[in-house]
Amino acid sequence: MEFSIVNLFAAMGAGVFGVAIGALTSFVFVGILILAGVAVQASGAGPGFLGAVPFGVFGPHVAGWASGVAAAAWAAKNGKLATGRDVATVGMGWNSPGALAIGALFGVIGYVVNWLFNQLQVPWTDTIALTVVVSAIIARLAFGKAGLFGKPPDGQSRFATPPESSKWLPWQNDWGQLLMIGVGAGLMSAYIAKAVGPANGGTVIGFAISAISLLLLHFGMKVPVTHHITLTAAVAAAASGSLVWGAIFGLVAAFVGEFFARLWLIYGDTHIDPPACTIATLTSLSLLLGGLGVYTALVLP
Repeated sequence: MEFSIVNLFAAMGAGVFGVAIGALTSFVFVGILILAGVAVQASGAGPGFLGAVPFGVFGPHVAGWASGVAAAAWAAKNGKLATGRDVATVGMGWNSPGALAIGALFGVIGYVVNWLFNQLQVPWTDTIALTVVVSAIIARLAFGKAGLFGKPPDGQSRFATPPESSKWLPWQNDWGQLLMIGVGAGLMSAYIAKAVGPANGGTVIGFAISAISLLLLHFGMKVPVTHHITLTAAVAAAASGSLVWGAIFGLVAAFVGEFFARLWLIYGDTHIDPPACTIATLTSLSLLLGGLGVYTALVLP
């Protein structure tokens, strides 16, 4: 998005709306809007809708996630929410104009930070994912009480298997589960990326499906969180032309996501998103491998 006062006000309004319907619900809508944008692009209308809406004012860095995360952190600090890690609660129910104002502020922050990354021509990562991480760090420093990384219980190693009550996703925690969902979701998304093609939006279809699937978390279903897996697998498959490279990146993403959960999230009192950290990190890795010629030197099916 180009910088303009109009876009700035749009980000502000979108941030309010993102808080009002909740971070998790907003992210589900990101997935729906991405699929709509892919359909618009496939019809010949171009990528304008994708750029302006699901990756613009309703992107994860503005309304589609980050504003809701920041408002949850603020609400916990002000006694309106049990923990700032709660990204499922709908903010309108707090009956708090202050929470909605935090959404407006972080909508602007997300828009400006991502715009700055693009002005600085940051070519080495996914700037939207990186903006989500930066926004969450700002929210933790502003509203959290447990410090930037949180503190494990005495005698508990940060990277050891955490207590059940602290786990990010108890059903997506064991090595076997991570291996299978990483390879499975990675293969699926990599195939879609190759079959549809990056020029037709194929790279983001798996990500959109993963985002929409999170709606089931609202109903208490133990669905996997896979958008970091599907996006990085699709990025690698599109860059390499290889389904196997996509599966490798999907597998790595599953474990890297759990690493970032233990680093940032599970001992903190606000939400710093493991998938966003993973997407930023592994997009950089894929770009590095492509730049070094690894994909062309090691051709995989």
